Amino acid sequence: MQINGACLCGDITWQARIDPNLVGVCHCTDCQTVGGTAFQFTTRVAREDFDLTSGELTAYAKVAESGNPRAMSFCGRCATMIHTGNTDDTGLLSLRLGGCEQKHDLTPQFQIWCQSSMDWVEVEGGVKLPDQGGISAR
Repeated sequence: MQINGACLCGDITWQARIDPNLVGVCHCTDCQTVGGTAFQFTTRVAREDFDLTSGELTAYAKVAESGNPRAMSFCGRCATMIHTGNTDDTGLLSLRLGGCEQKHDLTPQFQIWCQSSMDWVEVEGGVKLPDQGGISAR
């Protein structure tokens, strides 16, 4: 499925080819903190299937809850998170879907880091995957 999106100010635009079965919700504490909310709506995408069509991303690297170093890429003007990925530029990207034009056509197929989820959060759809970082889901 082809999707496209932008940051809040419009400086960053992107397009990606995704598998709708890889759309999910992440409840990790980093996603909660950076998003200022209870979870992030995201999809996994191969790096070669993501294209930045305008603007330049700013990156911030940190060690994630998983213990792995992660690069968070965002708009340097409005701070909209675009994606996260491994700091060595390998592996899949976790593309944030808040700015995706087709977000209403996408349904979460899984939930991760459920052990960090807020007690009051109930997301329809999406299998709760256990044992992220060696910790079981609630």
